[in-house]
Amino acid sequence: SDAICNFVICNDSSLRSHPIIFNPDFFVEKLRHEKPEVFTELVVSNITRLIDLPGTELAQLMGEEDPKLPGANSTASGFFRSLMSLKRKEKGVVFGSPLTEEGIAQVSQLIEYLHKNLRAEGLFRVPGNSIRQQILKDALNSGTDIDLDSGEFHSNDVATLLKMFLGELPEPLLTHKHFHAHLKIADLTLFDEKGNKTSTPDKERQIEALQLLFLILPAPNRSLLKLLLDLLYQTAKKQDKNKMSAHNLALMFAPHILWPRNVTANDLQENITKLNSGVTFMIKHSQKLFKAPVYIRECARLHYLGSRAHTSKDDLDLLTSSGSKELQPLKTQKRSRLDSCHQEETQQRTEEALKELFQHVHNMPDSAKKKKLIRQFNKHPAVLTPGSDVPTSPAPRRTRSRSFSGLIKRKVLGTPVILERKSRDTTPEPVRVSKENIQLLQKCGSPAHISQMKLKSLEGQKEGSCRRMRARLLSKDSSSL
Repeated sequence: SDAICNFVICNDSSLRSHPIIFNPDFFVEKLRHEKPEVFTELVVSNITRLIDLPGTELAQLMGEEDPKLPGANSTASGFFRSLMSLKRKEKGVVFGSPLTEEGIAQVSQLIEYLHKNLRAEGLFRVPGNSIRQQILKDALNSGTDIDLDSGEFHSNDVATLLKMFLGELPEPLLTHKHFHAHLKIADLTLFDEKGNKTSTPDKERQIEALQLLFLILPAPNRSLLKLLLDLLYQTAKKQDKNKMSAHNLALMFAPHILWPRNVTANDLQENITKLNSGVTFMIKHSQKLFKAPVYIRECARLHYLGSRAHTSKDDLDLLTSSGSKELQPLKTQKRSRLDSCHQEETQQRTEEALKELFQHVHNMPDSAKKKKLIRQFNKHPAVLTPGSDVPTSPAPRRTRSRSFSGLIKRKVLGTPVILERKSRDTTPEPVRVSKENIQLLQKCGSPAHISQMKLKSLEGQKEGSCRRMRARLLSKDSSSL
């Protein structure tokens, strides 16, 4: 019933402001009922993470082997052992029969009545009247309606009958398969700074382990256990009236819900303290033990919805490790795209600098030097110069350029410049580059700096040619004189 969500359209305006009740364990219960094998494997894998279960005990927990219980191989046949076995042979519809939903429905009447009478001193410790108990027992086995509020029965009669019902079950409420797991949970303690175990119980791990262990209990056992622990929790809260603390209640109920059947105190020996302490812990923390851990809820939700919006840290680590191989090609593609964008940006800046350089040469006065520089610029198909078009077909013959502009391209891009011969008759006249210019080029890092250096060199060459022309005219005039 906990796994069912009812959606009701309410037309009553007075109820619309009430909060919506949502079961956080909905997907957990759904996975438990629809895919019990997947659910059990998920829970047991987390139980073994918290407690150390050897192969035999793990097989017993999974139901693959019969549980090996204390006193099973003992030849002693004491009076108490024989008495308990005789009592369980008298099976009725409710008492002495395996736990069913019908039996829980009958016993729940006793639990509801005790919730109203928790102030009785010595509740669950003081025995009731045996005659009234037998009348009540026969009524429950026959399935007749019982009016416990009529005053015919006392609260001690009802409390004793509840213990009798639990004691006559074929196996304890917490089942034989879980017996060794409960012993290991009682041993969970904290560690000191050096990593050594202490005597202080690790309450957080114990609660988590019990939450997981209760998840794989049979559904009837889990339902009745929840009703019972809630009753004992409320009883312990009123210990100032009934004189029954959580420890006293554990002494009353541990033999019925946790001890293996047909065993005595001598069979358990040193484990009695652990078992009683374990039941005391369950009573004190009963309000937390029937909630699934957060990571179990998330795994169940992911199983049905497939969304990773609220994954836990462990799940994220697993997703990262499993998807690392898939992310490597994406990283490689991203890196290649960045490299190509960087190369395009560099090439664009170089072309802009060369355009500025060509514009400066184009604005120079007409001279033989200007013509030579323009011819060299026109031989570069990759450079867009004013008045020139980019050729559509690749050059049939490619040579390494030794021109000044080719040297600029090689320095900036690191690749040789492709030249195209427009005609066989015209041959480019190489430009001699001095060692000083080469050293300056090596110091330059940006295309803008290279264009400035080129402009300065061209202006220097122009001034030098003008000086030589004036010297020649002066020498001719002096010779004529």
